[in-house]
Amino acid sequence: MKTMKGPGIFLAQFAGDTAPFNDLKSIAGWAAGHGYKGVQIPTWDARLIDLKKAADSKNYCDEITGICRDAGVEITDLSTHLQGQLVAVHPAFDEAFDGFAAPEVRGNPTARQAWAVEQMKLAAKASANFGFTSHVTFPGALAWPFLYPWPQRPAGLIDTAFEELAKRWVPILDAFDAAGCDVGYEIHPGEDVFDGATFEMFLEACGNHPRCQINYDPSHFVLQQLDYLEFIDIYHERICAFHVKDAEFNPTGRQGVYSGYQPWVKRAGRFRSLGDGQVDFAGIFSKLAEHDYDSWAVLEWECCLKSPEQGAAEGAPFIAAHIIEVTDKAFDDFASGGTDEAANRRMLGIGG
Repeated sequence: MKTMKGPGIFLAQFAGDTAPFNDLKSIAGWAAGHGYKGVQIPTWDARLIDLKKAADSKNYCDEITGICRDAGVEITDLSTHLQGQLVAVHPAFDEAFDGFAAPEVRGNPTARQAWAVEQMKLAAKASANFGFTSHVTFPGALAWPFLYPWPQRPAGLIDTAFEELAKRWVPILDAFDAAGCDVGYEIHPGEDVFDGATFEMFLEACGNHPRCQINYDPSHFVLQQLDYLEFIDIYHERICAFHVKDAEFNPTGRQGVYSGYQPWVKRAGRFRSLGDGQVDFAGIFSKLAEHDYDSWAVLEWECCLKSPEQGAAEGAPFIAAHIIEVTDKAFDDFASGGTDEAANRRMLGIGG
């Protein structure tokens, strides 16, 4: 059995233009000061990393690693959530997602997609230079507007969407395979891969690619009313990363899963800081330990009520308290009388 690593923290929600959040050295020291042992770096944030430089130079990656090590943390892995989203964008969302891209490709969906694919391949090379074995991202979406359609979807529409999604991702997955790195897709509403069934569809369309993996985040399953514990039993062999995020679902006579276009604070389903929601983290950490998950437990802080500073301060001890240091012996070993094959046969009444 294996013990997972942590606590780690995803820096995307904390990076900013004021100290200590405006450069890698300062934010890494801030994270270490809160008790975090690892940081997950968003590659779109130039205040923290230069992705192209990381892809081109192992020396630069060693320098980044050293900055974090000197501050008291490791780098868990890299994130390309924003770039991954742009690998596949339905035209309905072109304008909304344009801000994720470099200025020079905005307003040009074809150029934007090509830029996103190149960003993903740079992330594969950077991951290899860092020596990482996992990476986290979004898969993007072509079929999302047809999730709950009226009129009904025409036959073959979803098949075509997943065939196209896989066509765009398989070359990227091959690049990560060459880098020796898994791609953990965050299973997330707004993506075409938003639950177990859609992950299976995507995986099959990608030819069961060995690098097609999962970044497990239970909060998105609470909001969908999906069994997030059984999910681990079903898909544990494909889980390569873990975002520790809490959520709650409180349906009323007025709204349920779709939350009636309400702001976050008034939704039936809301993201919460660790310990403030309904996620059974004792069950999750137990399931992951049972299935030998040995990568990082990384806080992704999102909450509609609590400040990020308080959420971060509370997150590290919460995760540390839930990580199970797996045992290397059975609890009832003290009662063992010792045995051998002959004794076993005698106990069973088997002669000879």
